[in-house]
Order: sequence, then structure tokens, then C-alpha cells
Amino acid sequence: MSTLKGFVSVLLLIIGTLFWGVPLIALTLLKIVTPTRRWRRFVLGGLHRIALAWVRTNNCWIRYWIRPRIRSELPDDLSPRQWWLVIANHQSWTDIIVMLYVLTGRLPMPKFFLKRELILVPIVGLACWALEFPFMRRYSREKLARNPRLAERDRLATQRMCEHAREMPMAIYNFVEGTRFTPAKQHRQASPYRHLLRPKAGGIAQVIGLLGSRLDGILDITLHYRRQPPNFWDFLCGRESGVAIVARCLDRPAWMLEGSYDDADYKERFYTWLNILWQEKDAALSSYSWR
Repeated sequence: MSTLKGFVSVLLLIIGTLFWGVPLIALTLLKIVTPTRRWRRFVLGGLHRIALAWVRTNNCWIRYWIRPRIRSELPDDLSPRQWWLVIANHQSWTDIIVMLYVLTGRLPMPKFFLKRELILVPIVGLACWALEFPFMRRYSREKLARNPRLAERDRLATQRMCEHAREMPMAIYNFVEGTRFTPAKQHRQASPYRHLLRPKAGGIAQVIGLLGSRLDGILDITLHYRRQPPNFWDFLCGRESGVAIVARCLDRPAWMLEGSYDDADYKERFYTWLNILWQEKDAALSSYSWR
């Protein structure tokens, strides 16, 4: 029965994607031929409304068909009329679904840092491109060492998103580990954390530096899965035994707005701040109780 529920869930996901994909593609074509940024911003507002309707459609059938067991602990002062940087650990494709399920309506339009390869996914890739999500390329350390200019592409993509982010409220989501957690990746990285990979500071440091005082807050999200390892197919089948999303607003130290990530001392200070945060998150994952 659970496998049948999974196939129906996939069918509902496809139907929703096709239904909202038609107006989305139409507005995307209009955006391409719109001559000025001012008018493109107007079209982008329409794209945002379609994307949020798409998410709410998914949330509806998830709520009444899958009936996920999700616990949420959220701050009371979240607002969809503010600018937020959201950072989270990453374990499964389910992470995005759960965060959108819980936070839609509480935060503004979400923007995710995405792998460049996802732009090839039919409709979804086009939607994310039209919505001006930043697409990140993944390079090995050896390749970056041979050609440091490659890293500039990701910085420019983040810069463009942040420049456009100033035009309307936005929640910028960043999975700071850069990839989903697995024991194999943990071993390969020699990660000092029990439940996490090593965090990467560059992306969030750039967002904070570019948005500056426009950023209203940093939201730290810890995702717990009762069943390990989590699996997106199990979630669609209703077999996920429990997911907890615990969010807290972080104080933003004044020094974050007073320096540049290009400065070695600032970079070291930022890494120290992020590693302390990751130690706290790792401890929270170890001590979380499902009782």
C-alpha cells in the first residue's frame, strides 16, 4: 500500500509541475523579451506568485495525502515582508520539501543555491533560472588550484542574486555543507562532526556582505530525521517515521558588516563563528529526543 502511495505522490507532483509549468513558461518567455529591468521586475513578481502557488499546491496534497509526521519549533517573529538568510544542514532531497512545507507563508519567496546540473531538469530547471536562483558549479580543489578564476563564476552568480534581492523581500537558503550528508562523504572529508559535513563559509559570507543592513536576520535550521538514513522515496510513500525542523534566529555580530571575506583575519573570524555554530548543531542532533 505504501508503494502505491508513493507512485500516486509522484503522479501528483508531476501533475502540479505541468499545471503550473504552463503559465511559468509563458511568463519566462515574456521576461526574456522584456527590455528593461524595471519591467522584468514586474514580470518576476508574477513568476514569484506562480512559484508560491506551485509550492502551496504541493503542500496541500502532502498534508492530506502523505500526512507527514513533522515537528516544528519556530521563532515567533518570522515575517514574509523581510529579508532572511536561511542556513541548514543537508541530509536528503526531503529537506527542501519539509522546509517549504513548514516555512511557506512565514518567510518570503525562497531562493536556493543550486547545482549547475539542475538547470537541465525539465520545467524545474527553467523555473529556477527564471526565478533567478543562483546556479553553482562544483570544482575540485585541484582544478581551482590550477585555475582560481573558476571560483569567480560562483561569486558573480551570488552577487547578481543579492543585487536583485534588494528589490523585494526574499529568503535565501543555503545548505552550508554544499552537499548531502553521507557516512562516506564524512569519512572522505575527515569531518570532526558526528552528524555533519564540514561547513563552507564563502557563500553565506558573500550574501551577508552584499545585502548588509538590508538583511533582517539569519535563521539557523536543524533538520532531524527519526529514521536514518532519510530517503525521499520513503517520504513520498508515507514511510518517514518523523521529521523535526528546529529553527532559531541568530544574532548577527556587528563585525560581519564591517569587513570583507577577502581579508584573511575576517575570513578566519567567520570560519570560527560558523564552526562554533556547527558544533552546536551537531550536539543538538546528538541529543534530540523523539519522546
